[in-house]
Amino acid sequence: MTMKKKYFIKSKFRFTLFLVIMLLTSIFSINTLLGLNNVESMTKPVYTEVLIESGDTLWSLAKTYGPMNTDPRKIIYKVCLINNITADGIQPGDMILIPKQL
Repeated sequence: MTMKKKYFIKSKFRFTLFLVIMLLTSIFSINTLLGLNNVESMTKPVYTEVLIESGDTLWSLAKTYGPMNTDPRKIIYKVCLINNITADGIQPGDMILIPKQL
């Protein structure tokens, strides 16, 4: 005849705390493994594609196609970063992206 061991819970608080910690650890581990806690931007950048014509300047393009009520210098800076150009490096026939929102 074999005797089964019986386990008794001495402290309900400690047992409950242990279960809660194990549950939270399991949830966190599963989320990490599945990549469910990766954060992405709520807004994706939106651009206007503009063909440079003779006489165009980044200043005029920023005022025409950029976000309203935004300093054109900020738009020009962003346009230069996005398109990997300098402010004086645009030529007629070039295509550039201008952000619709900053």
